[in-house]
Amino acid sequence: MFSSGQIIFAVLFTIVFIAIIVISYKKDLKLHQKNYKGVKWVGIFFILFLLILFFIKYFLKD
Repeated sequence: MFSSGQIIFAVLFTIVFIAIIVISYKKDLKLHQKNYKGVKWVGIFFILFLLILFFIKYFLKD
């Protein structure tokens, strides 16, 4: 299905891509903590809102 060269390329690409993502995240961590302080609450309330909608749908179903 895949040649050995393609598999080696895919593995190396994945490793390098993940390494770059981790390095970039670590470099920007202080900036993210400063700028996105309350974003976890927005996510929590969004998930809670979706759960409430699913519960309403479940209980009002005929």
